[in-house]
Amino acid sequence: MTYANVGWLGAAPGRRDDLVAFLTRPSDDLADAGCLLYEVGVNDEHPDRVFVAELWTSAEAHRASLQLPSVQASISEARPLLSGEFGGDRFTVVGSPLRR
Repeated sequence: MTYANVGWLGAAPGRRDDLVAFLTRPSDDLADAGCLLYEVGVNDEHPDRVFVAELWTSAEAHRASLQLPSVQASISEARPLLSGEFGGDRFTVVGSPLRR
């Protein structure tokens, strides 16, 4: 079943646009690991947050992706851009009116 991770990352003060640029860099590794969708967005009501919606082939694929050397390196590289605040939810997708 498809797995969704929808949430937000707190950006360090004044670093939201840098975080957006970082998170939207192309990554073949994510697609190869089973990421079906990775969308990044902002909301001016929350100027120090970056929102991310991810769809994965499975929860296992998402977990495994976190162990990839390239993903580990990206996490380390992104740390200076983050405030340490995070939020969101994860869930198993059970259906959609857009798919048959």
